Amino acid sequence: MTNILLLGAGRSSSSLLHYLLRYAPLEKWQITVGDVNPAHLAPVLAAHTEYARAVTFAIEHEAQLSELVQQADVVISMLPALFHAPVARACVQFRRHLVTASYVSEEIRSLHEEAQAAGIILLMECGLDPGLDHMSAMAALADIRAQGGSLTGFKSYCGGLMAPDSEGDNPWRYKFTWNPRNVVLAGQSTAKYLEQGHARFIPYQQLFRRTELLDVPGYGQFEGYANRDSLSYRAPYGLEEIPTILRGTLRRPGYCAAWHALVRLGLTDDTVRLGNSAALTWQELIESYLPASATPNADVATRLAAYLGLEPEGAEMQRLMWLGLFSEQPVHLSDANPAQLLERLLTEKWQLQSGDRDMVVMQHLFDYQADGRSMRRTSSLVVLGDDATHTAMAKTVGLPVGMAVRQLTRGNIGQRGVVIPTHADLYQPILAELAADYDIAFEEEEHVP
Repeated sequence: MTNILLLGAGRSSSSLLHYLLRYAPLEKWQITVGDVNPAHLAPVLAAHTEYARAVTFAIEHEAQLSELVQQADVVISMLPALFHAPVARACVQFRRHLVTASYVSEEIRSLHEEAQAAGIILLMECGLDPGLDHMSAMAALADIRAQGGSLTGFKSYCGGLMAPDSEGDNPWRYKFTWNPRNVVLAGQSTAKYLEQGHARFIPYQQLFRRTELLDVPGYGQFEGYANRDSLSYRAPYGLEEIPTILRGTLRRPGYCAAWHALVRLGLTDDTVRLGNSAALTWQELIESYLPASATPNADVATRLAAYLGLEPEGAEMQRLMWLGLFSEQPVHLSDANPAQLLERLLTEKWQLQSGDRDMVVMQHLFDYQADGRSMRRTSSLVVLGDDATHTAMAKTVGLPVGMAVRQLTRGNIGQRGVVIPTHADLYQPILAELAADYDIAFEEEEHVP
């Protein structure tokens, strides 16, 4: 028997857990799920009690973490990213493999040599983005190189959005399918990328103004903005000499311009507490961010439009009004920072309803030279969710993690230390299984740019 420990059973873990339960009797797995509130797992595990159990788990209980890790052969961490480090340290200490969907932090990167010495793998970035982006990009890059192509440009965009039939009258065409806090604070570090051999930097204050329109077959247009540090992926992708490389996030057209207004106003700031009362209304909060008015009878919305240079009846103002920024609704949180207040408001407005379906969209753009010609390959993926529980986000984050665990327990992964899925023996079987069993596959087009 192989003992698998899954830590964290939130929204993004639903498809992963179903995958593990599906293969547990075939692969002879014993599964322990640790969650801060495991009661919601009872209906899911009821038919699988002979090989699956749930336990109450909190990351601050170090003794329990050590006990659970010692009992496992493979640990999966679906906890918030800041909690991966103590789990990784316990895995190194007790020589247990670890698989996660999150970015490699510097703290985990520092465990590389210890993990190698312990004979274990700390497999990171094995979800959607990061994860499927690496796998699909590496597969396409390998194919282009096999045909003698020389890469000159690589752009990769990904976004979690709403399926077209679930957008309704929401002018943002967006709801939360991932951690709301991460959405509110997105982009607060300077974006870095390469364009035609020149380094480009976009500070947070300008990030949502600098967008690119992309067409996804069958789903129309999207706008992309640069995400984090694209330069760090040159070496893992074998693109050290490439003149253009950019990784970005996708939203529907119009989202970024309206979000830019929120940034300019200061509502995404998470550094300063306002000392406000919970009874403060949103209209009063917005008014407090505006300069004293020479026309005191003007309403707050009109003054904000003038302050930010927006058309009073324009699309950006329509989106801000739809959120309720000019309403008498209380903010409901006292002594909060602006980002906390905005997050609470958006959680109400952008909450998935039971009948909603989300959508994951990813697109890679490869520019390359082959046989003396300039070519572009466009690789696009669209995955639709089933409902508010079995989301596209949960599928595309959780299934690659589960498939990596399956390959690991079968002895098919030889790498040790801190690893991301850029190796063919990792990404090839996962991409093949996603396409064959779940119809999750990229559509590719090639043309002369």
